Amino acid sequence: MKKDLLKLLDLSTEEITTILNTADQLKYEQKHGIHQKYLEGKTLAMIFEKNSTRTRVSFETGMFQLGGHALFLSGKESQIGRGEPIQDTARVLGRYCDGIMIRTFGQDEVEELAKYAGIPVINGLTDFCHPCQVLADLLTVREHKAVLEGLKLCYIGDGNNMANSLIVGGLNMGMEVAAACPKGYDPDPKVLDFAKSDPAHKFSLVRNPKEAAAGADVVFTDVWASMGMEEEKAERERAFQGYCVDTDLMALTNPGCMVQHCLPAHRGEEITAEVFEAHAQEIFDEAENRLHAQKAVMYLLMKD
Repeated sequence: MKKDLLKLLDLSTEEITTILNTADQLKYEQKHGIHQKYLEGKTLAMIFEKNSTRTRVSFETGMFQLGGHALFLSGKESQIGRGEPIQDTARVLGRYCDGIMIRTFGQDEVEELAKYAGIPVINGLTDFCHPCQVLADLLTVREHKAVLEGLKLCYIGDGNNMANSLIVGGLNMGMEVAAACPKGYDPDPKVLDFAKSDPAHKFSLVRNPKEAAAGADVVFTDVWASMGMEEEKAERERAFQGYCVDTDLMALTNPGCMVQHCLPAHRGEEITAEVFEAHAQEIFDEAENRLHAQKAVMYLLMKD
Protein backbone atom coordinates (compact mmCIF):
# COMPACT_ATOMS: atom_id res chain seq x y z
CA MET A 1 0.00 0.00 0.00
CA LYS A 2 1.06 3.58 -0.68
CA LYS A 3 1.21 6.02 2.22
CA ASP A 4 -2.21 7.53 1.48
CA LEU A 5 -5.57 6.69 -0.10
CA LEU A 6 -6.34 9.74 -2.20
CA LYS A 7 -8.03 8.21 -5.28
CA LEU A 8 -8.39 4.81 -6.91
CA LEU A 9 -6.36 6.03 -9.87
CA ASP A 10 -3.34 5.74 -7.55
CA LEU A 11 -3.91 2.04 -6.81
CA SER A 12 -2.98 -1.07 -8.77
CA THR A 13 -5.18 -4.13 -9.15
CA GLU A 14 -2.98 -5.91 -6.61
CA GLU A 15 -3.35 -3.12 -4.05
CA ILE A 16 -7.14 -3.07 -4.40
CA THR A 17 -7.18 -6.85 -4.01
CA THR A 18 -5.07 -6.57 -0.85
CA ILE A 19 -7.57 -4.09 0.62
CA LEU A 20 -10.52 -6.35 -0.21
CA ASN A 21 -8.81 -9.45 1.21
CA THR A 22 -7.89 -7.55 4.39
CA ALA A 23 -11.47 -6.32 4.70
CA ASP A 24 -12.71 -9.92 4.39
CA GLN A 25 -10.42 -11.00 7.22
CA LEU A 26 -11.30 -8.06 9.50
CA LYS A 27 -15.01 -8.62 8.86
CA TYR A 28 -14.66 -12.31 9.75
CA GLU A 29 -12.83 -11.43 12.98
CA GLN A 30 -15.38 -8.79 13.96
CA LYS A 31 -18.31 -11.13 13.30
CA HIS A 32 -16.67 -13.88 15.38
CA GLY A 33 -15.71 -11.72 18.36
CA ILE A 34 -11.97 -11.91 17.71
CA HIS A 35 -9.95 -9.23 19.49
CA GLN A 36 -8.97 -6.46 17.01
CA LYS A 37 -6.62 -3.99 18.69
CA TYR A 38 -4.27 -3.56 15.73
CA LEU A 39 -4.32 0.26 16.04
CA GLU A 40 -4.23 0.47 19.83
CA GLY A 41 -2.95 3.88 20.92
CA LYS A 42 -3.44 5.38 17.43
CA THR A 43 -5.51 8.49 16.71
CA LEU A 44 -7.38 9.41 13.52
CA ALA A 45 -8.35 13.04 12.89
CA MET A 46 -11.60 13.24 10.88
CA ILE A 47 -12.13 16.52 9.02
CA PHE A 48 -15.67 17.07 7.74
CA GLU A 49 -16.25 19.99 5.41
CA LYS A 50 -19.17 17.96 4.00
CA ASN A 51 -21.52 16.29 6.47
CA SER A 52 -22.22 12.56 6.40
CA THR A 53 -23.93 9.97 8.58
CA ARG A 54 -22.29 6.86 7.15
CA THR A 55 -18.77 8.25 6.78
CA ARG A 56 -18.56 9.54 10.33
CA VAL A 57 -20.15 6.53 12.01
CA SER A 58 -18.20 3.94 9.97
CA PHE A 59 -14.79 5.57 10.48
CA GLU A 60 -15.40 6.30 14.15
CA THR A 61 -16.73 2.80 14.84
CA GLY A 62 -13.97 1.22 12.79
CA MET A 63 -11.26 3.07 14.66
CA PHE A 64 -12.81 2.03 17.98
CA GLN A 65 -12.99 -1.63 16.91
CA LEU A 66 -9.32 -1.50 15.89
CA GLY A 67 -8.40 -0.20 19.34
CA GLY A 68 -7.75 3.41 18.32
CA HIS A 69 -9.52 6.73 18.78
CA ALA A 70 -11.18 9.03 16.23
CA LEU A 71 -11.50 12.81 16.60
CA PHE A 72 -14.32 14.65 14.81
CA LEU A 73 -13.36 18.04 13.39
CA SER A 74 -16.11 20.07 11.75
CA GLY A 75 -14.89 22.22 8.88
CA LYS A 76 -16.84 25.23 10.18
CA GLU A 77 -15.41 24.88 13.67
CA SER A 78 -11.81 24.10 12.67
CA GLN A 79 -9.13 26.58 11.67
CA ILE A 80 -9.54 25.41 8.06
CA GLY A 81 -13.02 26.91 8.16
CA ARG A 82 -11.54 30.18 9.41
CA GLY A 83 -9.04 30.42 6.57
CA GLU A 84 -5.93 28.65 7.87
CA PRO A 85 -3.88 27.31 4.92
CA ILE A 86 -4.37 23.59 4.49
CA GLN A 87 -0.61 22.99 4.67
CA ASP A 88 -0.51 24.51 8.17
CA THR A 89 -3.40 22.37 9.42
CA ALA A 90 -1.68 19.35 7.87
CA ARG A 91 1.60 19.99 9.65
CA VAL A 92 -0.13 20.52 13.00
CA LEU A 93 -2.27 17.38 12.78
CA GLY A 94 0.79 15.46 11.62
CA ARG A 95 2.41 16.25 14.98
CA TYR A 96 -0.63 15.12 17.00
CA CYS A 97 -2.25 12.22 15.17
CA ASP A 98 -1.40 9.01 13.33
CA GLY A 99 -3.76 9.50 10.39
CA ILE A 100 -6.22 11.93 8.83
CA MET A 101 -9.53 11.28 7.08
CA ILE A 102 -11.01 14.23 5.19
CA ARG A 103 -14.41 14.62 3.52
CA THR A 104 -14.40 17.81 1.49
CA PHE A 105 -15.07 19.46 -1.87
CA GLY A 106 -11.88 19.85 -3.89
CA GLN A 107 -9.52 16.97 -4.67
CA ASP A 108 -6.66 19.48 -4.58
CA GLU A 109 -7.31 20.02 -0.86
CA VAL A 110 -6.86 16.31 -0.14
CA GLU A 111 -3.70 16.13 -2.25
CA GLU A 112 -2.20 19.17 -0.49
CA LEU A 113 -3.08 17.77 2.93
CA ALA A 114 -1.23 14.56 2.06
CA LYS A 115 1.76 16.50 0.75
CA TYR A 116 2.36 18.27 4.06
CA ALA A 117 0.91 16.01 6.80
CA GLY A 118 3.67 13.40 7.03
CA ILE A 119 1.07 10.85 8.17
CA PRO A 120 -1.43 8.77 6.15
CA VAL A 121 -4.33 10.71 4.61
CA ILE A 122 -7.59 9.00 3.58
CA ASN A 123 -10.03 10.57 1.15
CA GLY A 124 -13.50 10.20 2.69
CA LEU A 125 -15.06 11.91 -0.36
CA THR A 126 -14.35 14.78 -2.74
CA ASP A 127 -16.25 16.15 -5.70
CA PHE A 128 -13.84 14.15 -7.91
CA CYS A 129 -13.93 10.70 -6.30
CA HIS A 130 -15.23 8.48 -3.50
CA PRO A 131 -12.61 5.71 -3.12
CA CYS A 132 -13.77 4.30 0.23
CA GLN A 133 -17.33 3.85 -0.99
CA VAL A 134 -16.25 2.04 -4.14
CA LEU A 135 -13.92 -0.25 -2.19
CA ALA A 136 -16.98 -1.19 -0.12
CA ASP A 137 -18.96 -1.65 -3.34
CA LEU A 138 -16.37 -3.98 -4.83
CA LEU A 139 -16.23 -5.92 -1.56
CA THR A 140 -20.02 -6.35 -1.62
CA VAL A 141 -20.17 -7.49 -5.25
CA ARG A 142 -17.36 -9.98 -4.63
CA GLU A 143 -19.19 -11.34 -1.58
CA HIS A 144 -22.36 -11.94 -3.61
CA LYS A 145 -20.79 -13.01 -6.90
CA ALA A 146 -17.55 -14.66 -5.66
CA VAL A 147 -15.51 -12.92 -8.39
CA LEU A 148 -15.23 -9.49 -9.99
CA GLU A 149 -13.30 -10.20 -13.17
CA GLY A 150 -15.57 -10.75 -16.15
CA LEU A 151 -18.71 -9.25 -14.58
CA LYS A 152 -20.51 -6.35 -16.22
CA LEU A 153 -20.93 -3.24 -14.04
CA CYS A 154 -23.56 -0.74 -15.16
CA TYR A 155 -23.75 2.80 -13.77
CA ILE A 156 -26.77 4.99 -14.48
CA GLY A 157 -26.89 8.66 -13.58
CA ASP A 158 -24.66 11.67 -13.09
CA GLY A 159 -20.99 11.35 -14.05
CA ASN A 160 -20.05 12.37 -10.52
CA ASN A 161 -17.51 11.21 -7.94
CA MET A 162 -19.23 7.82 -7.67
CA ALA A 163 -19.17 7.31 -11.43
CA ASN A 164 -15.50 8.31 -11.57
CA SER A 165 -14.47 5.85 -8.86
CA LEU A 166 -16.68 3.01 -10.11
CA ILE A 167 -15.21 3.27 -13.59
CA VAL A 168 -11.64 3.17 -12.27
CA GLY A 169 -12.31 0.48 -9.67
CA GLY A 170 -14.34 -1.74 -11.98
CA LEU A 171 -11.87 -1.60 -14.87
CA ASN A 172 -8.93 -2.17 -12.54
CA MET A 173 -10.58 -5.35 -11.29
CA GLY A 174 -11.23 -6.72 -14.77
CA MET A 175 -14.92 -5.84 -14.99
CA GLU A 176 -16.71 -4.56 -18.06
CA VAL A 177 -18.06 -1.10 -17.24
CA ALA A 178 -20.96 0.64 -19.02
CA ALA A 179 -22.02 4.13 -17.91
CA ALA A 180 -25.19 5.91 -19.01
CA CYS A 181 -25.11 9.66 -18.40
CA PRO A 182 -27.09 12.51 -19.99
CA LYS A 183 -25.21 14.82 -22.32
CA GLY A 184 -23.36 17.43 -20.28
CA TYR A 185 -23.07 15.16 -17.22
CA ASP A 186 -20.19 12.92 -18.29
CA PRO A 187 -17.53 11.51 -15.93
CA ASP A 188 -14.29 13.46 -15.45
CA PRO A 189 -12.00 13.61 -18.52
CA LYS A 190 -9.10 12.13 -16.51
CA VAL A 191 -11.25 9.08 -15.80
CA LEU A 192 -12.31 8.75 -19.43
CA ASP A 193 -8.63 8.97 -20.42
CA PHE A 194 -7.87 6.15 -17.96
CA ALA A 195 -10.67 4.06 -19.46
CA LYS A 196 -9.06 4.44 -22.90
CA SER A 197 -5.51 3.92 -21.65
CA ASP A 198 -5.48 0.10 -21.77
CA PRO A 199 -6.75 -2.03 -24.68
CA ALA A 200 -7.90 -4.60 -22.13
CA HIS A 201 -10.40 -2.15 -20.62
CA LYS A 202 -13.99 -2.86 -21.67
CA PHE A 203 -15.74 0.49 -21.25
CA SER A 204 -18.65 2.26 -22.88
CA LEU A 205 -20.28 5.63 -22.23
CA VAL A 206 -23.80 5.86 -23.66
CA ARG A 207 -26.89 8.08 -23.37
CA ASN A 208 -29.47 5.28 -23.25
CA PRO A 209 -29.72 3.63 -19.79
CA LYS A 210 -31.27 0.50 -21.26
CA GLU A 211 -28.29 0.06 -23.56
CA ALA A 212 -25.94 0.22 -20.57
CA ALA A 213 -28.07 -2.16 -18.49
CA ALA A 214 -28.31 -4.91 -21.11
CA GLY A 215 -26.53 -7.99 -19.77
CA ALA A 216 -25.41 -6.28 -16.55
CA ASP A 217 -24.48 -8.28 -13.43
CA VAL A 218 -24.66 -5.26 -11.10
CA VAL A 219 -26.42 -1.93 -11.55
CA PHE A 220 -25.27 1.17 -9.67
CA THR A 221 -27.05 4.48 -9.36
CA ASP A 222 -26.76 7.64 -7.25
CA VAL A 223 -28.77 10.77 -6.50
CA TRP A 224 -29.17 13.19 -9.38
CA ALA A 225 -28.12 16.23 -7.33
CA SER A 226 -25.22 15.59 -4.96
CA MET A 227 -24.43 17.64 -1.86
CA GLY A 228 -23.72 21.23 -2.85
CA MET A 229 -25.82 21.01 -6.04
CA GLU A 230 -29.22 21.63 -4.47
CA GLU A 231 -29.80 24.79 -6.50
CA GLU A 232 -29.55 22.66 -9.68
CA LYS A 233 -32.22 20.20 -8.54
CA ALA A 234 -35.01 21.26 -10.94
CA GLU A 235 -32.64 21.47 -13.90
CA ARG A 236 -31.19 18.06 -13.13
CA GLU A 237 -34.62 16.47 -12.75
CA ARG A 238 -35.34 17.51 -16.33
CA ALA A 239 -31.96 16.31 -17.61
CA PHE A 240 -32.26 12.91 -15.91
CA GLN A 241 -35.76 12.00 -17.05
CA GLY A 242 -35.62 8.37 -18.19
CA TYR A 243 -32.60 7.57 -15.98
CA CYS A 244 -34.57 5.88 -13.20
CA VAL A 245 -33.64 2.30 -12.29
CA ASP A 246 -37.02 0.57 -12.57
CA THR A 247 -38.36 -2.91 -13.23
CA ASP A 248 -38.35 -2.39 -17.01
CA LEU A 249 -34.65 -1.58 -16.94
CA MET A 250 -33.84 -4.46 -14.58
CA ALA A 251 -35.60 -6.87 -16.97
CA LEU A 252 -32.74 -6.26 -19.41
CA THR A 253 -30.02 -7.35 -16.98
CA ASN A 254 -28.62 -10.81 -16.36
CA PRO A 255 -30.50 -13.16 -13.99
CA GLY A 256 -29.47 -12.49 -10.41
CA CYS A 257 -28.32 -8.95 -11.21
CA MET A 258 -27.47 -6.93 -8.10
CA VAL A 259 -28.41 -3.31 -7.41
CA GLN A 260 -26.12 -1.02 -5.42
CA HIS A 261 -26.74 2.51 -4.12
CA CYS A 262 -24.32 4.47 -1.92
CA LEU A 263 -27.26 6.14 -0.09
CA PRO A 264 -29.17 8.20 0.75
CA ALA A 265 -31.63 7.13 -1.94
CA HIS A 266 -34.41 9.27 -3.38
CA ARG A 267 -37.09 6.71 -4.18
CA GLY A 268 -39.06 7.67 -7.26
CA GLU A 269 -36.17 9.65 -8.74
CA GLU A 270 -33.00 7.67 -9.53
CA ILE A 271 -34.55 4.38 -8.34
CA THR A 272 -38.09 3.15 -7.78
CA ALA A 273 -39.19 2.03 -4.34
CA GLU A 274 -40.02 -1.39 -5.81
CA VAL A 275 -36.50 -2.00 -7.14
CA PHE A 276 -34.87 -0.56 -4.01
CA GLU A 277 -36.82 -2.84 -1.67
CA ALA A 278 -36.27 -5.88 -3.90
CA HIS A 279 -32.52 -5.32 -3.53
CA ALA A 280 -32.46 -3.84 -0.03
CA GLN A 281 -30.38 -6.70 1.39
CA GLU A 282 -27.59 -6.06 -1.13
CA ILE A 283 -27.78 -2.28 -0.64
CA PHE A 284 -27.48 -2.50 3.14
CA ASP A 285 -24.75 -5.13 2.86
CA GLU A 286 -22.98 -2.44 0.82
CA ALA A 287 -23.61 0.17 3.54
CA GLU A 288 -22.22 -2.18 6.21
CA ASN A 289 -19.14 -2.87 4.14
CA ARG A 290 -18.09 0.77 4.39
CA LEU A 291 -17.06 -0.19 7.94
CA HIS A 292 -15.01 -3.21 6.91
CA ALA A 293 -13.38 -1.67 3.82
CA GLN A 294 -12.36 1.45 5.74
CA LYS A 295 -11.00 -0.64 8.60
CA ALA A 296 -8.83 -2.42 6.06
CA VAL A 297 -7.55 0.89 4.69
CA MET A 298 -6.78 2.23 8.17
CA TYR A 299 -5.09 -1.03 9.17
CA LEU A 300 -2.91 -1.15 6.06
CA LEU A 301 -1.94 2.54 6.24
CA MET A 302 -1.59 3.06 10.00
CA LYS A 303 -0.33 -0.21 11.48
CA ASP A 304 3.25 -0.26 12.84
